[in-house]
Amino acid sequence: MPYVYQFPDPLSADADGLLAAGGDLSVESLITAYSRGIFPWYNEEPILWWSPDPRMVLFPSDFKVMPSLKQRINSGCYTVKTDTAFREVILNCAAMKRKDQKGTWITEEMCMAYTRLHEAGLAHSFETYYQNELVGGLYGVSLGRVFFGESMFHLKTDASKVALYFLVEWCKQHGFSFIDAQQSTSHLKSMGAVDVPRPAFLKILHGALKYPTMKGPWRMSNE
Repeated sequence: MPYVYQFPDPLSADADGLLAAGGDLSVESLITAYSRGIFPWYNEEPILWWSPDPRMVLFPSDFKVMPSLKQRINSGCYTVKTDTAFREVILNCAAMKRKDQKGTWITEEMCMAYTRLHEAGLAHSFETYYQNELVGGLYGVSLGRVFFGESMFHLKTDASKVALYFLVEWCKQHGFSFIDAQQSTSHLKSMGAVDVPRPAFLKILHGALKYPTMKGPWRMSNE
């Protein structure tokens, strides 16, 4: 049996959400972490594990589609696919420059770990194309009826938002309970995401994990 890092109780995380340091990024350890509401986030060793309080969650039915985004989608200028360019998506997310952030937490070690999860059918990407060129997307982990969002990127206007729209539509069609957005941001709040206290988050997570996991590759009806 592969070694799996033994995580502390997520309710014991500190005020910033830091729970533990150490362990590994094996498929088994990551599955265990996500199923307990824990995720890795670090720049240098050791690996740091987090369980924030509150937790930002997007319930699919609460997603707010701004008129400009709806117009962009209806124009047909973008094409969205799933699980056809996972590594390209994660590399683009790693390369994105973000406000008030030096470097990236998506290291090569993280890229390899999530690629292994993707190969195991547990990590997925939604990719936005413009004239057959990848210009945006997102990736995350799926267990039960939860999608744990990790990161997104865009090279053209609204390209990441279009990918998120199609993720939400996927979640609606397949009865997903919620999308975990991890940390609170005003951008996601404007799109309908809400802050959920950690105990409440762990409760709805437990309920959503009772359902079978839809192992990939995922495909949408238009592919």
